Amino acid sequence: QVQLAESGGGLVQPGGSLRLSCVVSGIMVATGWYRQAPGKQRELVAAITGGGSTNYIDSVKGRFTISRDNAKNTVYLQMNSLKPEDTAVYYCNLPRGMGYYFSLASWGQGTQVTVSS
Repeated sequence: QVQLAESGGGLVQPGGSLRLSCVVSGIMVATGWYRQAPGKQRELVAAITGGGSTNYIDSVKGRFTISRDNAKNTVYLQMNSLKPEDTAVYYCNLPRGMGYYFSLASWGQGTQVTVSS
């Protein structure tokens, strides 16, 4: 049973940066970062496979970077040049969307990212 724990969110001004962390207890062959803004569906924004391939939705390309540290069982999401529209609760899980079809694990508690001046 995979368990996921997200952290690193906070309040940041537009143009600022945050790094989110996802500690994975168990084995995940790929990991995705999702976000859910108020009143919107949860969406996959970035994913990384076991081979290190990465994918991003267009709205975060060039600003977000997904990476992982296998020794720490942790997947990161570096978010730069943040915009108010990036405000959401961010979650990690197996990727489903963007051409990935993994079955989802139980969701963690997520981490709130608020971009506001």
